[in-house]
Amino acid sequence: MTSNVPLRVEATTKALDLIKELQDQHGDVLFHQSGGCCDGSSPMCYAVGDYMISDDDVKLGEVGGAKFYMSPSQFEYWKHTHLTLDVVPGRGGMFSLENGREERFHIRSRIFSDAEVRALEEAAA
Repeated sequence: MTSNVPLRVEATTKALDLIKELQDQHGDVLFHQSGGCCDGSSPMCYAVGDYMISDDDVKLGEVGGAKFYMSPSQFEYWKHTHLTLDVVPGRGGMFSLENGREERFHIRSRIFSDAEVRALEEAAA
């Protein structure tokens, strides 16, 4: 947490290591939390410039120097949820940069406490 306002997204050491590896290979990267379709609800990693962020997309924060976004409709559903970006065995989303490495980004989540929700609401006011 910075001051009393909780972070909306954080990353494990494994995720930070993979982000660094992808940055070394592709330059600056960003994340967009997929809302479903082909890859389910997965964190998708793209080289900056390869994915167009909408003016309406919500920036949740940054992990490892990579901005992390979500669509406004998905944010409305997940706004009371803290996200932790992790890495697990398996194949990444077919368009996500980690695809083909036999490990993939994965989101773990928990509901914010009442105090955290109040702090977020006060910070947004």
